[in-house]
Amino acid sequence: MPLVSSSSDDDTDVNTIAVIAEAAHFMFQNTASSSVPRNRTFIHRDRQTAEQQLMADYFVPNSKFGDVIFRNRFRMSRRLFVRIAQDLEMNYPIFQTTYNAGGVKGFTGLQKCTSAIRQLGGGSTPDSLDEYLNMSERTSRESLYNYCSGVVQLYGAEYMRRPTTSDIQLLYAAHEAKHGFPGMLGSIDCTHWDWRSCPTYLRGQYMRGDHRYPTIILEAVASYDLWIWHSYFGVAGGNNDLNVLYQSPLFNDTILGTAPSCSFVLEGEEYKHGYYLADGIYPNWATFVKSFSHPITPKKKRFKAAQEAARKDVERAFGVLKAKWAIIRQPARSVEVDRCKDIMYACLILHNMIIQDEGRAICPVHVPDSPNEQEVSPDLILEIRNQGIHQKLLADLVDHIEHTYIPTLDH
Repeated sequence: MPLVSSSSDDDTDVNTIAVIAEAAHFMFQNTASSSVPRNRTFIHRDRQTAEQQLMADYFVPNSKFGDVIFRNRFRMSRRLFVRIAQDLEMNYPIFQTTYNAGGVKGFTGLQKCTSAIRQLGGGSTPDSLDEYLNMSERTSRESLYNYCSGVVQLYGAEYMRRPTTSDIQLLYAAHEAKHGFPGMLGSIDCTHWDWRSCPTYLRGQYMRGDHRYPTIILEAVASYDLWIWHSYFGVAGGNNDLNVLYQSPLFNDTILGTAPSCSFVLEGEEYKHGYYLADGIYPNWATFVKSFSHPITPKKKRFKAAQEAARKDVERAFGVLKAKWAIIRQPARSVEVDRCKDIMYACLILHNMIIQDEGRAICPVHVPDSPNEQEVSPDLILEIRNQGIHQKLLADLVDHIEHTYIPTLDH
Protein backbone atom coordinates (compact mmCIF):
# COMPACT_ATOMS: atom_id res chain seq x y z
CA MET A 1 0.00 0.00 0.00
CA PRO A 2 2.69 2.58 0.76
CA LEU A 3 4.36 1.89 -2.57
CA VAL A 4 1.14 2.38 -4.50
CA SER A 5 0.36 5.59 -2.64
CA SER A 6 3.82 7.00 -3.32
CA SER A 7 3.53 6.22 -7.04
CA SER A 8 0.10 7.89 -7.19
CA ASP A 9 1.41 11.03 -5.50
CA ASP A 10 4.30 11.23 -7.94
CA ASP A 11 1.92 11.02 -10.89
CA THR A 12 -0.24 13.79 -9.39
CA ASP A 13 2.77 16.03 -8.90
CA VAL A 14 3.88 15.49 -12.46
CA ASN A 15 0.42 16.31 -13.82
CA THR A 16 0.20 19.43 -11.64
CA ILE A 17 3.58 20.66 -12.84
CA ALA A 18 2.56 20.09 -16.45
CA VAL A 19 -0.68 22.06 -16.02
CA ILE A 20 1.16 24.95 -14.33
CA ALA A 21 3.79 25.00 -17.08
CA GLU A 22 1.12 25.06 -19.78
CA ALA A 23 -0.76 27.87 -18.02
CA ALA A 24 2.42 29.90 -17.62
CA HIS A 25 3.23 29.45 -21.28
CA PHE A 26 -0.30 30.54 -22.25
CA MET A 27 -0.11 33.64 -20.03
CA PHE A 28 3.29 34.53 -21.42
CA GLN A 29 1.95 34.37 -24.96
CA ASN A 30 -1.01 36.64 -24.09
CA THR A 31 1.09 39.21 -22.27
CA ALA A 32 3.94 39.22 -24.75
CA SER A 33 1.99 41.38 -27.18
CA SER A 34 1.27 43.96 -24.47
CA SER A 35 4.97 44.38 -23.78
CA VAL A 36 5.61 45.52 -27.34
CA PRO A 37 6.42 49.25 -27.32
CA ARG A 38 3.56 51.41 -28.67
CA ASN A 39 3.80 54.69 -30.53
CA ARG A 40 2.11 56.70 -27.78
CA THR A 41 3.37 60.22 -27.25
CA PHE A 42 3.18 61.85 -23.86
CA ILE A 43 2.22 65.54 -24.07
CA HIS A 44 3.28 67.68 -21.17
CA ARG A 45 0.50 70.21 -20.59
CA ASP A 46 1.42 73.07 -18.31
CA ARG A 47 -1.89 73.54 -16.52
CA GLN A 48 -0.65 76.13 -14.07
CA THR A 49 0.69 78.39 -16.79
CA ALA A 50 -2.61 78.06 -18.64
CA GLU A 51 -4.49 78.95 -15.45
CA GLN A 52 -2.34 82.04 -14.87
CA GLN A 53 -2.87 83.16 -18.46
CA LEU A 54 -6.64 82.68 -18.20
CA MET A 55 -6.84 84.61 -14.94
CA ALA A 56 -4.72 87.46 -16.33
CA ASP A 57 -6.89 87.66 -19.43
CA TYR A 58 -10.34 87.64 -17.83
CA PHE A 59 -10.66 87.16 -14.07
CA VAL A 60 -8.28 89.47 -12.20
CA PRO A 61 -8.74 93.19 -11.51
CA ASN A 62 -7.65 95.24 -14.53
CA SER A 63 -7.66 92.11 -16.68
CA LYS A 64 -6.42 92.21 -20.25
CA PHE A 65 -9.91 91.94 -21.77
CA GLY A 66 -12.70 94.11 -20.43
CA ASP A 67 -16.39 93.48 -19.83
CA VAL A 68 -17.49 93.97 -23.44
CA ILE A 69 -15.02 91.46 -24.86
CA PHE A 70 -15.77 89.06 -22.02
CA ARG A 71 -19.47 89.10 -22.82
CA ASN A 72 -18.84 88.60 -26.52
CA ARG A 73 -16.69 85.56 -25.90
CA PHE A 74 -18.49 84.04 -22.91
CA ARG A 75 -22.02 85.10 -23.96
CA MET A 76 -22.76 86.49 -20.49
CA SER A 77 -21.47 88.95 -17.92
CA ARG A 78 -18.45 88.11 -15.79
CA ARG A 79 -20.48 88.11 -12.57
CA LEU A 80 -22.97 85.60 -13.95
CA PHE A 81 -20.23 83.32 -15.29
CA VAL A 82 -18.36 83.36 -11.97
CA ARG A 83 -21.57 82.72 -10.06
CA ILE A 84 -22.34 79.63 -12.16
CA ALA A 85 -18.76 78.38 -11.85
CA GLN A 86 -18.85 78.77 -8.07
CA ASP A 87 -22.19 76.95 -7.80
CA LEU A 88 -20.89 74.07 -9.90
CA GLU A 89 -17.68 73.87 -7.88
CA MET A 90 -19.65 73.83 -4.65
CA ASN A 91 -22.03 71.06 -5.70
CA TYR A 92 -19.99 68.79 -8.00
CA PRO A 93 -16.55 67.33 -7.20
CA ILE A 94 -15.67 67.20 -10.91
CA PHE A 95 -15.32 71.01 -10.87
CA GLN A 96 -13.21 71.12 -7.70
CA THR A 97 -9.43 71.50 -7.91
CA THR A 98 -7.55 68.32 -7.04
CA TYR A 99 -3.93 67.13 -6.88
CA ASN A 100 -2.58 63.85 -8.19
CA ALA A 101 -0.22 61.48 -6.34
CA GLY A 102 2.77 63.50 -7.49
CA GLY A 103 1.37 66.72 -6.07
CA VAL A 104 0.59 68.18 -9.49
CA LYS A 105 -2.39 70.53 -9.48
CA GLY A 106 -5.31 69.66 -11.72
CA PHE A 107 -7.64 71.95 -13.65
CA THR A 108 -9.68 74.49 -11.73
CA GLY A 109 -13.42 74.98 -12.01
CA LEU A 110 -12.93 78.20 -13.99
CA GLN A 111 -10.80 76.39 -16.56
CA LYS A 112 -13.37 73.64 -17.06
CA CYS A 113 -16.26 76.10 -17.21
CA THR A 114 -14.34 78.20 -19.74
CA SER A 115 -13.81 75.13 -21.90
CA ALA A 116 -17.52 74.26 -21.71
CA ILE A 117 -18.79 77.76 -22.50
CA ARG A 118 -16.39 78.13 -25.43
CA GLN A 119 -17.81 74.95 -26.91
CA LEU A 120 -21.39 76.07 -26.28
CA GLY A 121 -21.02 79.65 -27.44
CA GLY A 122 -18.38 79.42 -30.13
CA GLY A 123 -19.08 75.92 -31.37
CA SER A 124 -15.43 74.99 -30.80
CA THR A 125 -14.45 71.36 -31.02
CA PRO A 126 -12.94 69.90 -27.82
CA ASP A 127 -9.45 69.50 -29.28
CA SER A 128 -9.32 73.11 -30.52
CA LEU A 129 -9.00 74.39 -26.92
CA ASP A 130 -5.78 72.50 -26.26
CA GLU A 131 -3.49 75.31 -27.36
CA TYR A 132 -4.91 77.96 -25.03
CA LEU A 133 -6.22 75.97 -22.06
CA ASN A 134 -3.69 73.09 -22.30
CA MET A 135 -6.65 70.75 -21.92
CA SER A 136 -6.95 67.46 -23.75
CA GLU A 137 -9.86 66.60 -26.01
CA ARG A 138 -11.30 64.08 -23.57
CA THR A 139 -11.17 66.47 -20.61
CA SER A 140 -12.79 69.24 -22.66
CA ARG A 141 -15.59 66.96 -23.78
CA GLU A 142 -16.23 65.73 -20.24
CA SER A 143 -16.21 69.33 -19.00
CA LEU A 144 -18.92 70.20 -21.51
CA TYR A 145 -21.18 67.30 -20.56
CA ASN A 146 -20.75 67.86 -16.82
CA TYR A 147 -21.29 71.60 -17.19
CA CYS A 148 -24.57 71.15 -19.09
CA SER A 149 -25.80 68.46 -16.72
CA GLY A 150 -24.96 70.60 -13.69
CA VAL A 151 -26.69 73.70 -15.11
CA VAL A 152 -29.86 71.71 -15.79
CA GLN A 153 -29.90 70.19 -12.30
CA LEU A 154 -29.11 73.42 -10.45
CA TYR A 155 -31.18 75.96 -12.38
CA GLY A 156 -33.73 74.02 -14.39
CA ALA A 157 -36.44 74.19 -11.75
CA GLU A 158 -36.39 78.00 -11.78
CA TYR A 159 -35.48 78.98 -15.32
CA MET A 160 -37.45 76.28 -17.15
CA ARG A 161 -40.45 76.45 -14.86
CA ARG A 162 -44.07 76.58 -15.83
CA PRO A 163 -45.56 80.02 -15.15
CA THR A 164 -47.04 80.71 -11.74
CA THR A 165 -50.10 82.85 -11.11
CA SER A 166 -47.89 85.92 -10.64
CA ASP A 167 -46.02 85.15 -13.86
CA ILE A 168 -49.24 84.78 -15.84
CA GLN A 169 -50.58 88.16 -14.72
CA LEU A 170 -47.33 89.85 -15.73
CA LEU A 171 -47.38 88.02 -19.08
CA TYR A 172 -50.94 89.15 -19.77
CA ALA A 173 -50.07 92.77 -19.11
CA ALA A 174 -46.80 92.73 -21.07
CA HIS A 175 -48.19 91.06 -24.17
CA GLU A 176 -51.30 93.21 -24.27
CA ALA A 177 -49.18 96.36 -24.05
CA LYS A 178 -46.78 95.14 -26.73
CA HIS A 179 -48.99 93.27 -29.17
CA GLY A 180 -52.56 94.17 -28.21
CA PHE A 181 -53.60 90.59 -27.35
CA PRO A 182 -55.25 90.28 -23.89
CA GLY A 183 -54.87 86.88 -22.26
CA MET A 184 -51.85 85.94 -24.39
CA LEU A 185 -49.28 83.68 -22.73
CA GLY A 186 -46.76 83.66 -25.56
CA SER A 187 -46.03 82.23 -29.00
CA ILE A 188 -45.43 78.56 -29.62
CA ASP A 189 -43.43 76.94 -32.41
CA CYS A 190 -40.78 74.31 -33.05
CA THR A 191 -37.34 74.05 -34.59
CA HIS A 192 -35.10 71.16 -35.66
CA TRP A 193 -31.57 70.25 -34.64
CA ASP A 194 -29.62 68.08 -37.07
CA TRP A 195 -28.33 64.86 -35.55
CA ARG A 196 -25.95 63.40 -38.11
CA SER A 197 -24.24 61.21 -35.51
CA CYS A 198 -27.53 59.50 -34.69
CA PRO A 199 -27.00 55.76 -34.06
CA THR A 200 -28.19 53.49 -36.83
CA TYR A 201 -30.84 51.80 -34.70
CA LEU A 202 -32.47 55.20 -34.00
CA ARG A 203 -32.37 56.73 -37.47
CA GLY A 204 -35.84 55.57 -38.41
CA GLN A 205 -37.31 57.22 -35.34
CA TYR A 206 -35.63 60.58 -35.94
CA MET A 207 -35.96 60.89 -39.73
CA ARG A 208 -38.40 63.09 -41.64
CA GLY A 209 -39.06 63.25 -45.33
CA ASP A 210 -38.20 66.93 -45.59
CA HIS A 211 -34.85 66.59 -43.82
CA ARG A 212 -31.81 64.87 -45.21
CA TYR A 213 -30.43 63.82 -41.84
CA PRO A 214 -32.04 62.73 -38.56
CA THR A 215 -33.24 65.68 -36.50
CA ILE A 216 -34.38 66.31 -32.95
CA ILE A 217 -37.34 68.64 -32.54
CA LEU A 218 -37.52 71.40 -29.94
CA GLU A 219 -40.95 72.77 -29.06
CA ALA A 220 -40.80 76.07 -27.17
CA VAL A 221 -42.91 78.96 -25.93
CA ALA A 222 -41.36 82.44 -25.99
CA SER A 223 -42.36 85.94 -24.90
CA TYR A 224 -41.63 89.14 -26.78
CA ASP A 225 -38.44 89.69 -24.76
CA LEU A 226 -37.30 86.21 -25.92
CA TRP A 227 -37.75 84.78 -22.43
CA ILE A 228 -38.36 81.08 -23.02
CA TRP A 229 -40.78 79.62 -20.53
CA HIS A 230 -41.25 76.02 -21.52
CA SER A 231 -39.79 73.58 -23.96
CA TYR A 232 -40.25 70.02 -25.07
CA PHE A 233 -37.33 68.10 -26.50
CA GLY A 234 -38.34 65.03 -28.49
CA VAL A 235 -38.36 63.13 -31.73
CA ALA A 236 -39.16 64.46 -35.17
CA GLY A 237 -41.74 61.98 -36.32
CA GLY A 238 -43.35 63.42 -39.42
CA ASN A 239 -47.13 63.59 -39.10
CA ASN A 240 -46.91 62.12 -35.61
CA ASP A 241 -45.21 65.19 -34.13
CA LEU A 242 -48.37 66.46 -32.47
CA ASN A 243 -49.21 63.04 -31.08
CA VAL A 244 -45.83 63.05 -29.34
CA LEU A 245 -46.19 66.62 -28.14
CA TYR A 246 -49.62 66.03 -26.64
CA GLN A 247 -47.94 63.63 -24.20
CA SER A 248 -45.21 66.11 -23.30
CA PRO A 249 -44.91 68.06 -20.02
CA LEU A 250 -45.43 71.27 -22.00
CA PHE A 251 -48.92 70.33 -23.09
CA ASN A 252 -49.91 68.54 -19.90
CA ASP A 253 -48.87 71.43 -17.62
CA THR A 254 -49.85 74.56 -19.48
CA ILE A 255 -52.57 73.47 -21.88
CA LEU A 256 -54.36 70.61 -20.18
CA GLY A 257 -54.91 72.51 -16.95
CA THR A 258 -52.40 71.44 -14.30
CA ALA A 259 -50.78 74.86 -14.49
CA PRO A 260 -52.39 77.78 -12.66
CA SER A 261 -55.48 78.97 -14.46
CA CYS A 262 -55.94 82.76 -14.64
CA SER A 263 -59.05 84.08 -16.33
CA PHE A 264 -59.27 87.23 -18.43
CA VAL A 265 -62.07 89.30 -19.91
CA LEU A 266 -62.35 89.99 -23.63
CA GLU A 267 -65.21 91.91 -25.24
CA GLY A 268 -67.35 91.37 -22.14
CA GLU A 269 -66.75 87.61 -22.15
CA GLU A 270 -64.73 85.82 -19.45
CA TYR A 271 -62.29 83.13 -20.53
CA LYS A 272 -60.81 80.74 -17.99
CA HIS A 273 -57.48 79.98 -19.66
CA GLY A 274 -54.82 81.95 -21.46
CA TYR A 275 -53.83 81.10 -25.01
CA TYR A 276 -50.79 80.77 -27.26
CA LEU A 277 -50.38 82.22 -30.72
CA ALA A 278 -49.72 79.34 -33.12
CA ASP A 279 -49.56 78.51 -36.81
CA GLY A 280 -51.72 76.19 -38.86
CA ILE A 281 -50.30 72.84 -37.70
CA TYR A 282 -51.87 73.16 -34.25
CA PRO A 283 -55.43 71.99 -33.51
CA ASN A 284 -58.44 74.24 -33.01
CA TRP A 285 -58.30 74.27 -29.22
CA ALA A 286 -59.34 76.99 -26.82
CA THR A 287 -55.68 77.50 -25.87
CA PHE A 288 -54.48 78.16 -29.44
CA VAL A 289 -55.14 81.23 -31.56
CA LYS A 290 -54.28 80.87 -35.22
CA SER A 291 -54.44 83.26 -38.13
CA PHE A 292 -56.62 83.17 -41.25
CA SER A 293 -55.31 81.54 -44.40
CA HIS A 294 -57.15 83.85 -46.80
CA PRO A 295 -58.65 86.88 -45.02
CA ILE A 296 -61.11 88.96 -47.00
CA THR A 297 -62.51 91.64 -44.69
CA PRO A 298 -60.27 94.51 -43.49
CA LYS A 299 -60.54 93.54 -39.83
CA LYS A 300 -59.49 89.96 -40.56
CA LYS A 301 -56.55 91.25 -42.58
CA ARG A 302 -55.56 93.46 -39.66
CA PHE A 303 -55.86 90.53 -37.26
CA LYS A 304 -53.71 88.37 -39.50
CA ALA A 305 -51.03 91.05 -39.64
CA ALA A 306 -51.12 91.52 -35.85
CA GLN A 307 -51.03 87.79 -35.12
CA GLU A 308 -48.14 87.09 -37.47
CA ALA A 309 -46.22 90.11 -36.16
CA ALA A 310 -46.61 88.84 -32.60
CA ARG A 311 -45.60 85.30 -33.59
CA LYS A 312 -42.25 86.58 -34.78
CA ASP A 313 -41.21 86.50 -31.12
CA VAL A 314 -40.71 82.76 -31.07
CA GLU A 315 -39.04 82.78 -34.50
CA ARG A 316 -36.62 85.42 -33.26
CA ALA A 317 -36.07 83.39 -30.10
CA PHE A 318 -34.89 80.40 -32.14
CA GLY A 319 -32.70 82.69 -34.23
CA VAL A 320 -31.14 84.31 -31.18
CA LEU A 321 -30.54 80.92 -29.55
CA LYS A 322 -28.71 79.57 -32.58
CA ALA A 323 -26.75 82.78 -33.02
CA LYS A 324 -25.70 82.90 -29.36
CA TRP A 325 -25.02 79.19 -28.88
CA ALA A 326 -23.23 77.95 -31.97
CA ILE A 327 -23.23 74.37 -30.74
CA ILE A 328 -26.96 74.04 -31.54
CA ARG A 329 -26.47 75.77 -34.89
CA GLN A 330 -24.17 72.94 -35.86
CA PRO A 331 -25.19 69.26 -36.08
CA ALA A 332 -25.28 67.53 -32.71
CA ARG A 333 -22.05 65.66 -32.04
CA SER A 334 -23.09 63.29 -29.25
CA VAL A 335 -24.53 59.87 -30.01
CA GLU A 336 -26.59 59.82 -26.81
CA VAL A 337 -30.02 61.43 -26.63
CA ASP A 338 -29.67 62.42 -22.97
CA ARG A 339 -26.48 64.37 -23.64
CA CYS A 340 -28.06 66.18 -26.58
CA LYS A 341 -31.00 67.02 -24.34
CA ASP A 342 -28.74 68.38 -21.59
CA ILE A 343 -26.89 70.58 -24.10
CA MET A 344 -30.11 72.04 -25.51
CA TYR A 345 -31.69 72.60 -22.10
CA ALA A 346 -28.49 74.17 -20.78
CA CYS A 347 -28.52 76.66 -23.67
CA LEU A 348 -32.16 77.54 -22.93
CA ILE A 349 -31.52 77.93 -19.19
CA LEU A 350 -28.41 80.04 -19.73
CA HIS A 351 -30.37 82.19 -22.19
CA ASN A 352 -33.06 82.85 -19.58
CA MET A 353 -30.44 83.54 -16.91
CA ILE A 354 -28.77 86.10 -19.16
CA ILE A 355 -32.11 87.78 -19.83
CA GLN A 356 -32.73 88.06 -16.09
CA ASP A 357 -29.17 89.16 -15.33
CA GLU A 358 -29.50 92.00 -17.82
CA GLY A 359 -32.84 93.13 -16.34
CA ARG A 360 -34.94 92.34 -19.42
CA ALA A 361 -37.16 89.59 -18.02
CA ILE A 362 -40.92 90.08 -17.74
CA CYS A 363 -40.98 88.04 -14.53
CA PRO A 364 -37.65 88.72 -12.81
CA VAL A 365 -38.70 87.27 -9.44
CA HIS A 366 -40.04 83.76 -9.01
CA VAL A 367 -43.14 83.83 -6.79
CA PRO A 368 -44.18 80.19 -6.31
CA ASP A 369 -47.81 79.19 -5.89
CA SER A 370 -49.05 77.28 -2.90
CA PRO A 371 -48.73 73.49 -3.26
CA ASN A 372 -51.73 72.11 -5.09
CA GLU A 373 -52.05 68.57 -6.36
CA GLN A 374 -54.43 69.34 -9.20
CA GLU A 375 -55.45 66.53 -11.49
CA VAL A 376 -56.60 66.83 -15.06
CA SER A 377 -60.28 65.88 -15.22
CA PRO A 378 -61.99 64.66 -18.40
CA ASP A 379 -64.34 67.66 -18.31
CA LEU A 380 -61.37 70.04 -18.26
CA ILE A 381 -59.79 68.28 -21.23
CA LEU A 382 -63.03 68.58 -23.19
CA GLU A 383 -63.22 72.26 -22.24
CA ILE A 384 -59.67 72.89 -23.46
CA ARG A 385 -60.35 71.09 -26.74
CA ASN A 386 -63.72 72.76 -27.28
CA GLN A 387 -63.73 74.12 -30.83
CA GLY A 388 -66.72 76.32 -30.04
CA ILE A 389 -64.71 78.23 -27.44
CA HIS A 390 -61.86 78.43 -29.94
CA GLN A 391 -64.08 80.04 -32.58
CA LYS A 392 -65.67 82.41 -30.04
CA LEU A 393 -62.25 83.50 -28.75
CA LEU A 394 -61.01 84.05 -32.29
CA ALA A 395 -64.03 86.15 -33.20
CA ASP A 396 -63.72 88.29 -30.06
CA LEU A 397 -60.00 88.83 -30.71
CA VAL A 398 -60.72 89.93 -34.28
CA ASP A 399 -63.20 92.53 -33.00
CA HIS A 400 -60.80 93.63 -30.25
CA ILE A 401 -57.77 94.03 -32.52
CA GLU A 402 -59.78 96.09 -35.00
CA HIS A 403 -60.04 99.02 -32.56
CA THR A 404 -56.82 98.52 -30.56
CA TYR A 405 -53.64 100.50 -31.01
CA ILE A 406 -50.75 98.10 -31.65
CA PRO A 407 -47.27 99.61 -31.49
CA THR A 408 -45.81 97.09 -33.94
CA LEU A 409 -48.43 97.95 -36.59
CA ASP A 410 -49.63 101.51 -35.90
CA HIS A 411 -46.34 103.24 -35.18
